[in-house]
Amino acid sequence: MNAAGQRTLLTGNQAVAWAVRLCRPQVIPVYPITPQTPILEQISAFSAAGEMTAEILTPESEHSAIAASIAASLTGARVFTATSSQGLLLMHELLHWAAGVRSAVVMCNVNRTVASPWGFWPDQTDSLAQRDTGWIQWYTESAQESLDAVIMAFRLAEGVNLPVMICHDAFYVSHALETVIVPGQAAVDRFLPAYSPRFNIDPAAARSVGSNVDQTTYRRARKDIGAAMTEAGVMTDAIAAEWSGLTGRDQHGAVEIYRCEDAEQVFVTMGSLCGTVREAVDSLRGQGHRIGLLKVRQFRPFPGDQLRGLLRGRERVMVLDRNYSPGNGGILHQEARAALYGMQGQPAVLGYLAGVGGVNVTPADLVRMAIESGPVGQDDNKFTSVWL
Repeated sequence: MNAAGQRTLLTGNQAVAWAVRLCRPQVIPVYPITPQTPILEQISAFSAAGEMTAEILTPESEHSAIAASIAASLTGARVFTATSSQGLLLMHELLHWAAGVRSAVVMCNVNRTVASPWGFWPDQTDSLAQRDTGWIQWYTESAQESLDAVIMAFRLAEGVNLPVMICHDAFYVSHALETVIVPGQAAVDRFLPAYSPRFNIDPAAARSVGSNVDQTTYRRARKDIGAAMTEAGVMTDAIAAEWSGLTGRDQHGAVEIYRCEDAEQVFVTMGSLCGTVREAVDSLRGQGHRIGLLKVRQFRPFPGDQLRGLLRGRERVMVLDRNYSPGNGGILHQEARAALYGMQGQPAVLGYLAGVGGVNVTPADLVRMAIESGPVGQDDNKFTSVWL
C-alpha cells in the first residue's frame, strides 16, 4: 500500500477498525454492543491474523472497559475503545474521570437510540448527553470521514491530554458500505509518532492521581481542562490541514461549509444528515434559492467563533437535530442560538427535530421545509425546536 492509500469497500465500523490498526494502539478494552460490535470483531480479526499487536481486553461491562482504558492510558499506553447507546450511558461516571485525570483515550461511539423504549436506530442523544464530561466530541458523516477522524483524534488527544469521542450514526454510517481510501502505514506513522505523555504512572516516581483535593486545587484543575479545550479548538484545524497535506484529500476541521458563498439561508447540522442536506441544497439552488449548509464536525469544544463568523449577516439559520432534550428541544439548536445571540448581523434561528429516533428524513422533506418557512418573520428565533 502506498502513501496515497488504497481504495476499498468498507463499512463505517470497518473503517474505524482500519484506522485503529494504523494508529498502533497498545491496549484496546471493548465490550460489544449493537451496532458497535463489528468494530471489535474487525479488530479481533486483525489481531488473530497477527496484523495487530495490541492487548485486546473484553471485560464484563462497558463500565469496566472505560476503567481499563483510563488506567492503561495513565501508564503511557495508546488506548482505543468503542461503545454505543446504553453502553456509553453505563460509562458516564468514568467519562468524567477520564477527562479529569487528563487521559488521552480515543473512543468511537456509534450513535443509537437510548432506552426506554428499546431501539437500535440512529440518534445522537447518547453522546450529546455526555457533552459536559470534558471529552472532545467529533461527529462524522461517512466511513471515510470516520477513518480519518480516528487518526486525527489520537494526534489531538495526545497533544492536549484530553479524551476524544468520535461519533457516527448507527447503520447510516456504521453498517453502510462505501468506497474508502485507506492510507499507507508509513503516512500514518509520519503523522502520528509514538505516544510520549507529559506525565504517567511510574512505580519509580510516586504520584497521586485523582485524589482528594481542596477547593482551590479542584477549581484550578477545571480551569486547566478548559484551557486544554481552547487549545484543542485551535489545534483541530491545524491537524486537519496537516493530514490533508499527507493524504491529498480535503480535510475539514471544526466546521465545513457547502455552497454558502452567497447564501441567505443556511442549514446547520451534524453527522450523516449532512449528505441529505447537500442533496436538498442542490435542489433548492436549482430552483433559485440562495441556500447552503454549515456542517458542525467538532461539537466540543463548540466552534462558536466560527459559527459567528460564517453566519453573520445571513437571513435565517435552520438547525437540524437528530436528538431531543425533553423540555428544551434540539441540543445543537440551543448551542447555536447561544453562540449567535446578540452579535451584530445576527440571523434568525429556527430549530427542527429531524430524524429523531432514526426516522428517515429525505431531501424532499428538507426542500419542502425550506420553501414553506417563507420570509423571515417574528416567529423565527423561537426558543423551542419544532418537529419535522
